Amino acid sequence: MIIHQFYDKGLAHASYAIIRLGKMIVVDPARDPQPYYDFASFNNAEIIGVIETHPHADFISSHLEIHQTTGATIYASKLLGAEYPHETFDDGDVIHLADIRLKALNTPGHSPDSICILVIDENGNDKAIFTGDTLFVGDVGRPDLRENAGNITAAKEELARQMYHSTREKLMTLPHHVAVYPAHGPGSLCGKNISPDLESTIGRELRENYALKFMKEEAFVDILVADQPFMPKYFGHDVEINKKGAEPLDRSVSAVPRIDRNTPLEKDALIVDTRPSDDFRAGHLHGAMNIQGGDKFETWLGSIIGPEEPFYLIGTDEESLDALMRKAAKIGYENNIKGVLLPPDNMPEKLPEIDQTDYKFHPDHYTIVDVRNWGEVNEKKIFPHSISIPLPELRERLSEIPAGKPIVVHCAAGYRSAAATSIIAGKIGTVPVYDLGEAVVEVVKRRAKSLT
Repeated sequence: MIIHQFYDKGLAHASYAIIRLGKMIVVDPARDPQPYYDFASFNNAEIIGVIETHPHADFISSHLEIHQTTGATIYASKLLGAEYPHETFDDGDVIHLADIRLKALNTPGHSPDSICILVIDENGNDKAIFTGDTLFVGDVGRPDLRENAGNITAAKEELARQMYHSTREKLMTLPHHVAVYPAHGPGSLCGKNISPDLESTIGRELRENYALKFMKEEAFVDILVADQPFMPKYFGHDVEINKKGAEPLDRSVSAVPRIDRNTPLEKDALIVDTRPSDDFRAGHLHGAMNIQGGDKFETWLGSIIGPEEPFYLIGTDEESLDALMRKAAKIGYENNIKGVLLPPDNMPEKLPEIDQTDYKFHPDHYTIVDVRNWGEVNEKKIFPHSISIPLPELRERLSEIPAGKPIVVHCAAGYRSAAATSIIAGKIGTVPVYDLGEAVVEVVKRRAKSLT
Protein backbone atom coordinates (compact mmCIF):
# COMPACT_ATOMS: atom_id res chain seq x y z
CA MET A 1 0.00 0.00 0.00
CA ILE A 2 1.20 3.50 -0.88
CA ILE A 3 -0.02 6.56 1.01
CA HIS A 4 1.27 9.81 -0.47
CA GLN A 5 0.66 13.32 0.82
CA PHE A 6 0.36 16.35 -1.48
CA TYR A 7 0.88 19.62 0.39
CA ASP A 8 -0.09 23.14 -0.63
CA LYS A 9 1.87 25.49 1.62
CA GLY A 10 -0.15 28.55 0.58
CA LEU A 11 -3.39 27.17 2.02
CA ALA A 12 -1.67 24.73 4.41
CA HIS A 13 -3.76 22.03 2.75
CA ALA A 14 -2.89 18.33 2.66
CA SER A 15 -4.51 15.90 0.24
CA TYR A 16 -3.70 12.25 -0.29
CA ALA A 17 -3.43 9.39 -2.71
CA ILE A 18 -3.89 5.79 -1.56
CA ILE A 19 -2.67 3.13 -3.99
CA ARG A 20 -3.10 -0.60 -3.68
CA LEU A 21 -2.42 -3.10 -6.47
CA GLY A 22 -2.78 -0.59 -9.30
CA LYS A 23 -5.91 1.15 -7.97
CA MET A 24 -5.86 4.67 -6.52
CA ILE A 25 -8.22 6.75 -4.41
CA VAL A 26 -7.74 10.48 -3.79
CA VAL A 27 -8.75 12.13 -0.51
CA ASP A 28 -9.71 15.83 -0.33
CA PRO A 29 -8.09 16.91 -3.63
CA ALA A 30 -6.99 20.49 -4.31
CA ARG A 31 -8.37 22.59 -7.20
CA ASP A 32 -5.67 21.44 -9.62
CA PRO A 33 -6.12 17.73 -10.40
CA GLN A 34 -2.94 17.36 -12.47
CA PRO A 35 -0.66 16.26 -9.60
CA TYR A 36 -2.99 13.32 -8.91
CA TYR A 37 -3.03 12.31 -12.57
CA ASP A 38 0.77 12.51 -12.67
CA PHE A 39 1.14 10.43 -9.52
CA ALA A 40 -1.26 7.79 -10.80
CA SER A 41 0.63 7.61 -14.10
CA PHE A 42 4.01 7.35 -12.35
CA ASN A 43 2.73 4.42 -10.31
CA ASN A 44 0.82 2.77 -13.18
CA ALA A 45 -2.37 3.15 -11.18
CA GLU A 46 -5.98 3.86 -12.14
CA ILE A 47 -7.88 6.52 -10.19
CA ILE A 48 -11.11 4.80 -9.20
CA GLY A 49 -12.39 7.04 -6.39
CA VAL A 50 -12.36 10.44 -4.74
CA ILE A 51 -13.42 10.93 -1.13
CA GLU A 52 -14.52 14.27 0.30
CA THR A 53 -14.33 14.38 4.09
CA HIS A 54 -16.65 17.42 4.09
CA PRO A 55 -17.49 20.43 1.87
CA HIS A 56 -14.34 22.48 2.37
CA ALA A 57 -14.52 26.16 3.27
CA ASP A 58 -10.93 27.19 2.61
CA PHE A 59 -10.28 25.83 -0.87
CA ILE A 60 -12.05 24.58 -3.98
CA SER A 61 -11.83 20.83 -4.52
CA SER A 62 -11.36 19.12 -7.90
CA HIS A 63 -13.52 16.11 -7.02
CA LEU A 64 -16.03 16.76 -9.80
CA GLU A 65 -13.35 17.42 -12.41
CA ILE A 66 -11.54 14.18 -11.50
CA HIS A 67 -14.83 12.31 -11.81
CA GLN A 68 -15.55 13.87 -15.20
CA THR A 69 -12.05 13.13 -16.48
CA THR A 70 -11.43 9.63 -15.12
CA GLY A 71 -14.85 8.26 -14.27
CA ALA A 72 -13.78 7.87 -10.64
CA THR A 73 -16.63 7.56 -8.14
CA ILE A 74 -17.02 10.44 -5.68
CA TYR A 75 -17.80 9.43 -2.10
CA ALA A 76 -19.24 11.83 0.49
CA SER A 77 -21.54 11.76 3.48
CA LYS A 78 -25.26 11.71 2.79
CA LEU A 79 -25.48 14.70 5.17
CA LEU A 80 -23.43 16.89 2.83
CA GLY A 81 -26.28 17.45 0.37
CA ALA A 82 -23.96 17.01 -2.59
CA GLU A 83 -25.36 18.16 -5.93
CA TYR A 84 -22.78 16.24 -8.01
CA PRO A 85 -22.89 12.51 -8.91
CA HIS A 86 -21.71 10.56 -5.87
CA GLU A 87 -22.17 7.57 -3.62
CA THR A 88 -22.91 8.14 0.04
CA PHE A 89 -20.20 7.15 2.49
CA ASP A 90 -21.22 7.09 6.15
CA ASP A 91 -20.73 5.15 9.38
CA GLY A 92 -19.85 1.55 8.60
CA ASP A 93 -19.76 1.95 4.82
CA VAL A 94 -16.70 0.36 3.25
CA ILE A 95 -14.81 0.95 0.00
CA HIS A 96 -12.73 -1.99 -1.16
CA LEU A 97 -9.42 -0.94 -2.67
CA ALA A 98 -8.07 -4.26 -3.90
CA ASP A 99 -7.52 -6.21 -0.66
CA ILE A 100 -7.63 -3.27 1.76
CA ARG A 101 -10.71 -1.51 3.10
CA LEU A 102 -11.55 2.13 3.64
CA LYS A 103 -14.20 2.52 6.31
CA ALA A 104 -16.26 5.65 6.93
CA LEU A 105 -16.64 7.17 10.40
CA ASN A 106 -19.09 10.02 10.83
CA THR A 107 -17.28 12.62 12.94
CA PRO A 108 -19.32 15.84 13.14
CA GLY A 109 -17.74 18.78 14.90
CA HIS A 110 -15.86 20.90 12.41
CA SER A 111 -18.92 20.54 10.22
CA PRO A 112 -22.14 18.54 10.66
CA ASP A 113 -21.24 16.37 7.65
CA SER A 114 -17.59 15.57 8.42
CA ILE A 115 -16.30 12.04 8.03
CA CYS A 116 -12.98 10.35 8.72
CA ILE A 117 -11.64 7.42 6.71
CA LEU A 118 -10.14 4.44 8.51
CA VAL A 119 -7.73 2.30 6.49
CA ILE A 120 -7.84 -1.41 7.32
CA ASP A 121 -4.96 -3.37 5.79
CA GLU A 122 -5.03 -6.75 4.05
CA ASN A 123 -4.61 -8.50 7.41
CA GLY A 124 -7.60 -6.77 8.99
CA ASN A 125 -5.54 -4.34 11.08
CA ASP A 126 -6.40 -0.67 11.58
CA LYS A 127 -3.53 1.04 9.80
CA ALA A 128 -4.23 4.75 9.25
CA ILE A 129 -6.97 7.34 9.41
CA PHE A 130 -7.61 10.33 7.19
CA THR A 131 -9.13 12.86 9.55
CA GLY A 132 -10.06 15.75 7.24
CA ASP A 133 -10.65 18.82 9.40
CA THR A 134 -11.77 16.82 12.43
CA LEU A 135 -8.36 16.02 13.96
CA PHE A 136 -5.14 17.87 13.21
CA VAL A 137 -1.69 17.35 14.66
CA GLY A 138 -2.00 19.17 17.98
CA ASP A 139 -5.53 20.47 17.41
CA VAL A 140 -9.06 19.79 16.22
CA GLY A 141 -11.09 21.65 13.60
CA ARG A 142 -12.74 24.93 14.49
CA PRO A 143 -16.52 24.59 15.02
CA ASP A 144 -17.71 28.00 13.82
CA LEU A 145 -17.62 27.77 10.02
CA ARG A 146 -21.04 26.25 9.45
CA GLU A 147 -23.29 28.63 11.31
CA ASN A 148 -24.37 30.26 8.02
CA ALA A 149 -23.20 27.98 5.20
CA GLY A 150 -23.83 24.53 3.82
CA ASN A 151 -26.67 22.05 3.57
CA ILE A 152 -26.85 21.82 7.38
CA THR A 153 -26.05 24.75 9.65
CA ALA A 154 -25.43 24.61 13.37
CA ALA A 155 -24.31 26.93 16.14
CA LYS A 156 -20.64 26.70 17.02
CA GLU A 157 -21.43 25.52 20.54
CA GLU A 158 -23.49 22.63 19.19
CA LEU A 159 -20.76 21.64 16.77
CA ALA A 160 -18.20 21.85 19.57
CA ARG A 161 -20.33 19.38 21.55
CA GLN A 162 -20.43 17.08 18.55
CA MET A 163 -16.64 17.35 18.26
CA TYR A 164 -16.31 16.30 21.88
CA HIS A 165 -18.22 13.10 21.18
CA SER A 166 -16.59 12.45 17.81
CA THR A 167 -13.13 12.58 19.31
CA ARG A 168 -13.97 10.61 22.46
CA GLU A 169 -16.21 7.97 20.93
CA LYS A 170 -14.69 7.49 17.47
CA LEU A 171 -11.06 8.62 17.26
CA MET A 172 -9.64 8.22 20.76
CA THR A 173 -10.74 4.58 20.88
CA LEU A 174 -8.53 3.61 17.94
CA PRO A 175 -5.24 1.73 18.51
CA HIS A 176 -2.36 4.03 19.42
CA HIS A 177 -0.26 2.99 16.40
CA VAL A 178 -2.83 4.19 13.83
CA ALA A 179 -1.28 6.89 11.64
CA VAL A 180 -3.14 10.21 11.49
CA TYR A 181 -3.28 12.07 8.17
CA PRO A 182 -5.08 15.45 8.51
CA ALA A 183 -6.25 17.82 5.79
CA HIS A 184 -4.32 20.82 7.13
CA GLY A 185 -1.02 21.85 8.63
CA PRO A 186 0.28 24.98 10.43
CA GLY A 187 -1.04 28.29 9.16
CA SER A 188 -4.45 26.95 8.24
CA LEU A 189 -7.39 29.03 9.44
CA CYS A 190 -9.38 25.84 10.07
CA GLY A 191 -7.68 25.42 13.47
CA LYS A 192 -5.91 27.54 16.07
CA ASN A 193 -3.06 25.39 17.44
CA ILE A 194 -1.91 23.16 14.55
CA SER A 195 1.54 21.62 14.93
CA PRO A 196 4.27 22.06 12.28
CA ASP A 197 4.20 18.28 11.78
CA LEU A 198 2.05 17.07 8.90
CA GLU A 199 1.24 13.59 10.22
CA SER A 200 0.99 11.89 13.58
CA THR A 201 -0.41 8.85 15.39
CA ILE A 202 -3.42 8.39 17.62
CA GLY A 203 -1.04 7.66 20.51
CA ARG A 204 0.86 10.89 20.06
CA GLU A 205 -2.34 12.93 19.85
CA LEU A 206 -3.63 11.34 23.03
CA ARG A 207 -0.42 12.40 24.77
CA GLU A 208 0.06 15.87 23.29
CA ASN A 209 -3.14 17.29 21.79
CA TYR A 210 -4.80 19.77 24.17
CA ALA A 211 -8.25 18.94 22.77
CA LEU A 212 -7.92 15.23 23.60
CA LYS A 213 -7.01 15.75 27.24
CA PHE A 214 -9.42 14.53 29.91
CA MET A 215 -12.05 17.20 30.50
CA LYS A 216 -15.78 17.55 30.83
CA GLU A 217 -17.91 18.45 27.85
CA GLU A 218 -18.62 22.02 28.96
CA ALA A 219 -14.95 22.75 29.48
CA PHE A 220 -14.17 21.35 26.02
CA VAL A 221 -16.83 23.56 24.42
CA ASP A 222 -15.50 26.65 26.17
CA ILE A 223 -11.93 25.93 25.08
CA LEU A 224 -12.82 25.10 21.50
CA VAL A 225 -14.97 28.14 20.73
CA ALA A 226 -12.51 30.58 22.30
CA ASP A 227 -9.74 32.40 20.42
CA GLN A 228 -10.38 30.97 16.98
CA PRO A 229 -8.67 32.84 14.12
CA PHE A 230 -10.51 35.25 11.87
CA MET A 231 -12.79 33.89 9.17
CA PRO A 232 -12.00 35.02 5.61
CA LYS A 233 -14.84 36.40 3.55
CA TYR A 234 -14.67 33.57 1.02
CA PHE A 235 -15.24 30.60 3.36
CA GLY A 236 -19.02 30.30 3.03
CA HIS A 237 -18.74 30.84 -0.72
CA ASP A 238 -16.40 27.88 -1.08
CA VAL A 239 -18.65 25.57 0.92
CA GLU A 240 -21.43 26.25 -1.58
CA ILE A 241 -19.18 25.73 -4.62
CA ASN A 242 -17.86 22.47 -3.22
CA LYS A 243 -21.40 21.20 -2.63
CA LYS A 244 -22.09 21.67 -6.34
CA GLY A 245 -18.65 20.86 -7.71
CA ALA A 246 -16.40 23.37 -9.48
CA GLU A 247 -15.93 23.71 -13.21
CA PRO A 248 -12.63 22.39 -14.63
CA LEU A 249 -9.66 24.53 -13.59
CA ASP A 250 -7.94 25.13 -16.93
CA ARG A 251 -11.18 25.97 -18.71
CA SER A 252 -12.21 28.38 -15.96
CA VAL A 253 -8.85 30.15 -15.81
CA SER A 254 -8.54 30.42 -19.60
CA ALA A 255 -11.86 32.29 -19.65
CA VAL A 256 -10.42 35.18 -17.60
CA PRO A 257 -10.05 38.21 -19.94
CA ARG A 258 -6.51 39.40 -20.67
CA ILE A 259 -6.47 43.10 -21.43
CA ASP A 260 -3.88 45.53 -22.70
CA ARG A 261 -1.89 47.21 -19.95
CA ASN A 262 -3.00 50.70 -21.02
CA THR A 263 -6.70 49.92 -21.43
CA PRO A 264 -8.77 52.36 -19.33
CA LEU A 265 -10.34 50.43 -16.45
CA GLU A 266 -13.90 50.92 -15.29
CA LYS A 267 -14.31 53.89 -12.98
CA ASP A 268 -14.39 52.97 -9.27
CA ALA A 269 -13.65 49.30 -10.03
CA LEU A 270 -11.62 47.33 -7.51
CA ILE A 271 -8.00 46.90 -8.58
CA VAL A 272 -5.68 44.33 -7.00
CA ASP A 273 -2.04 45.22 -7.67
CA THR A 274 0.15 42.26 -6.72
CA ARG A 275 3.58 43.84 -7.27
CA PRO A 276 6.14 44.20 -4.45
CA SER A 277 5.34 47.02 -2.04
CA ASP A 278 8.35 49.15 -3.13
CA ASP A 279 7.16 49.07 -6.75
CA PHE A 280 3.61 49.88 -5.68
CA ARG A 281 4.71 52.86 -3.57
CA ALA A 282 6.69 54.24 -6.51
CA GLY A 283 3.60 54.31 -8.73
CA HIS A 284 0.13 52.76 -8.92
CA LEU A 285 -3.38 53.37 -10.18
CA HIS A 286 -5.77 55.39 -8.08
CA GLY A 287 -7.59 53.27 -5.52
CA ALA A 288 -5.55 50.12 -6.18
CA MET A 289 -5.00 47.66 -3.33
CA ASN A 290 -1.50 46.23 -2.90
CA ILE A 291 -2.14 42.54 -2.12
CA GLN A 292 1.29 41.20 -2.95
CA GLY A 293 1.77 37.87 -4.66
CA GLY A 294 3.32 35.14 -2.53
CA ASP A 295 2.51 32.06 -0.49
CA LYS A 296 -0.50 33.61 1.26
CA PHE A 297 -1.89 35.67 -1.64
CA GLU A 298 -5.06 33.63 -2.01
CA THR A 299 -5.87 33.79 1.70
CA TRP A 300 -5.52 37.57 1.86
CA LEU A 301 -7.33 38.06 -1.44
CA GLY A 302 -10.31 36.17 -0.03
CA SER A 303 -10.07 37.95 3.31
CA ILE A 304 -10.02 41.50 1.95
CA ILE A 305 -12.32 41.10 -1.06
CA GLY A 306 -15.72 39.45 -0.82
CA PRO A 307 -16.85 36.64 -3.15
CA GLU A 308 -19.44 38.92 -4.74
CA GLU A 309 -16.93 41.64 -5.68
CA PRO A 310 -15.37 41.79 -9.17
CA PHE A 311 -11.85 43.19 -9.55
CA TYR A 312 -8.98 43.77 -11.97
CA LEU A 313 -5.70 41.98 -11.35
CA ILE A 314 -2.29 43.52 -12.07
CA GLY A 315 0.83 41.34 -12.12
CA THR A 316 4.52 42.00 -12.66
CA ASP A 317 4.83 39.83 -15.78
CA GLU A 318 2.98 37.19 -17.78
CA GLU A 319 4.33 34.33 -15.69
CA SER A 320 3.18 35.91 -12.45
CA LEU A 321 -0.25 36.66 -13.92
CA ASP A 322 -0.72 32.99 -14.82
CA ALA A 323 0.29 31.92 -11.32
CA LEU A 324 -1.93 34.53 -9.66
CA MET A 325 -5.01 33.50 -11.65
CA ARG A 326 -4.48 29.89 -10.57
CA LYS A 327 -4.06 31.00 -6.98
CA ALA A 328 -7.31 32.96 -7.20
CA ALA A 329 -8.95 29.86 -8.64
CA LYS A 330 -7.89 27.85 -5.59
CA ILE A 331 -10.50 29.82 -3.62
CA GLY A 332 -13.01 30.10 -6.46
CA TYR A 333 -12.25 33.73 -7.32
CA GLU A 334 -11.21 33.38 -10.97
CA ASN A 335 -14.73 34.32 -12.06
CA ASN A 336 -14.44 37.56 -10.08
CA ILE A 337 -11.55 38.79 -12.24
CA LYS A 338 -12.78 41.35 -14.77
CA GLY A 339 -9.41 41.32 -16.50
CA VAL A 340 -5.71 40.69 -15.90
CA LEU A 341 -3.06 43.11 -17.09
CA LEU A 342 0.57 44.08 -16.77
CA PRO A 343 1.49 47.36 -15.03
CA PRO A 344 0.22 50.32 -17.08
CA ASP A 345 2.74 52.83 -18.40
CA ASN A 346 1.13 55.68 -16.51
CA MET A 347 0.59 55.07 -12.79
CA PRO A 348 0.40 58.52 -11.22
CA GLU A 349 -0.34 57.71 -7.59
CA LYS A 350 2.56 57.40 -5.13
CA LEU A 351 2.87 56.66 -1.42
CA PRO A 352 5.22 58.78 0.70
CA GLU A 353 8.15 57.37 2.66
CA ILE A 354 8.00 57.90 6.41
CA ASP A 355 10.64 59.97 8.16
CA GLN A 356 11.77 57.34 10.65
CA THR A 357 13.57 59.86 12.87
CA ASP A 358 10.57 62.14 13.22
CA TYR A 359 8.30 59.17 13.85
CA LYS A 360 10.67 57.73 16.47
CA PHE A 361 10.85 60.95 18.50
CA HIS A 362 7.36 62.32 17.84
CA PRO A 363 4.94 59.36 17.61
CA ASP A 364 2.16 61.56 18.96
CA HIS A 365 2.25 63.49 15.68
CA TYR A 366 0.72 60.46 13.96
CA THR A 367 -2.39 58.29 14.08
CA ILE A 368 -1.11 54.71 14.38
CA VAL A 369 -3.20 51.90 12.92
CA ASP A 370 -2.41 48.30 13.93
CA VAL A 371 -3.77 45.85 11.34
CA ARG A 372 -2.64 42.62 13.01
CA ASN A 373 -5.17 39.96 13.96
CA TRP A 374 -6.99 40.13 17.30
CA GLY A 375 -5.00 37.26 18.77
CA GLU A 376 -1.77 39.17 18.15
CA VAL A 377 -3.21 42.41 19.48
CA ASN A 378 -4.58 40.79 22.63
CA GLU A 379 -1.20 39.20 23.32
CA LYS A 380 0.58 42.55 23.21
CA LYS A 381 0.18 45.93 21.55
CA ILE A 382 3.34 47.23 19.90
CA PHE A 383 2.27 50.87 20.20
CA PRO A 384 0.04 51.54 23.25
CA HIS A 385 -2.09 54.27 21.65
CA SER A 386 -2.65 52.61 18.29
CA ILE A 387 -6.07 51.92 16.79
CA SER A 388 -6.55 48.20 16.24
CA ILE A 389 -8.38 47.24 13.04
CA PRO A 390 -7.41 43.80 11.70
CA LEU A 391 -6.81 43.81 7.95
CA PRO A 392 -9.85 41.63 7.10
CA GLU A 393 -12.08 44.24 8.79
CA LEU A 394 -10.35 47.34 7.45
CA ARG A 395 -12.44 48.20 4.40
CA GLU A 396 -15.61 48.09 6.49
CA ARG A 397 -14.14 50.21 9.32
CA LEU A 398 -12.28 53.00 7.52
CA SER A 399 -14.59 55.60 9.05
CA GLU A 400 -13.08 54.84 12.47
CA ILE A 401 -9.68 56.20 11.45
CA PRO A 402 -9.25 59.92 12.30
CA ALA A 403 -7.90 61.99 9.44
CA GLY A 404 -6.63 64.94 11.45
CA LYS A 405 -2.94 64.01 11.30
CA PRO A 406 -0.68 61.72 9.27
CA ILE A 407 -1.45 58.01 9.51
CA VAL A 408 1.11 55.26 10.13
CA VAL A 409 0.13 51.65 9.48
CA HIS A 410 1.87 48.59 10.92
CA CYS A 411 1.48 44.83 11.21
CA ALA A 412 4.08 42.29 12.38
CA ALA A 413 6.41 42.13 9.38
CA GLY A 414 5.19 44.33 6.53
CA TYR A 415 2.95 42.28 4.22
CA ARG A 416 -0.37 43.22 5.79
CA SER A 417 0.62 46.83 6.41
CA ALA A 418 1.39 47.27 2.70
CA ALA A 419 -2.12 46.13 1.81
CA ALA A 420 -3.69 48.21 4.57
CA THR A 421 -1.77 51.36 3.66
CA SER A 422 -2.96 51.12 0.07
CA ILE A 423 -6.57 50.66 1.20
CA ILE A 424 -6.47 53.61 3.60
CA ALA A 425 -4.63 55.90 1.18
CA GLY A 426 -7.13 55.09 -1.54
CA LYS A 427 -10.02 56.31 0.60
CA ILE A 428 -8.49 58.95 2.90
CA GLY A 429 -6.83 61.52 0.69
CA THR A 430 -6.56 64.43 3.10
CA VAL A 431 -3.42 63.36 5.02
CA PRO A 432 -0.31 61.32 4.20
CA VAL A 433 -0.55 57.57 4.87
CA TYR A 434 2.73 55.84 5.73
CA ASP A 435 3.59 52.13 5.80
CA LEU A 436 5.93 51.31 8.67
CA GLY A 437 6.66 48.08 6.79
CA GLU A 438 9.51 45.86 7.95
CA ALA A 439 10.78 48.60 10.28
CA VAL A 440 8.28 47.35 12.86
CA VAL A 441 10.48 44.28 13.34
CA GLU A 442 13.32 46.49 14.59
CA VAL A 443 10.92 48.35 16.89
CA VAL A 444 9.87 45.06 18.48
CA LYS A 445 13.50 43.95 18.84
CA ARG A 446 14.52 47.23 20.50
CA ARG A 447 11.67 47.00 22.98
CA ALA A 448 12.43 43.38 23.79
CA LYS A 449 16.07 44.25 24.34
CA SER A 450 15.19 47.14 26.65
CA LEU A 451 13.21 44.74 28.85
CA THR A 452 16.11 42.31 29.32
